Amino acid sequence: MSVELQSIAKEMHETSKRIDKASKEVFRLAKERAETERVYRTALHQEIVQLRNEGMPATLIGDVSRGRCADLKFERDSALEMHRSALAALESIQVQGSLLQTIARYQADI
Repeated sequence: MSVELQSIAKEMHETSKRIDKASKEVFRLAKERAETERVYRTALHQEIVQLRNEGMPATLIGDVSRGRCADLKFERDSALEMHRSALAALESIQVQGSLLQTIARYQADI
């Protein structure tokens, strides 16, 4: 095996490890995303019920309850974007791995 193929094989192995690590992170972030959604929705529901019980006009309940839960909504939205970013990073690593495989095939044919 030539030095170039050995180097490519080593990079492919490293890329494989990065894909494994990134996949685990994507799953962790997906769970975190779901949990922050659950927490936000539960708190929003509780605020809506409380405001109704306090006699607040129905036209204001939605805005007031979302305002009171703004920090939880921020956490939810942040978790969503972190999950999306992790998916994009994983896809990028997979493309790098595919490119390395193509280079290795080309080198082997030479």
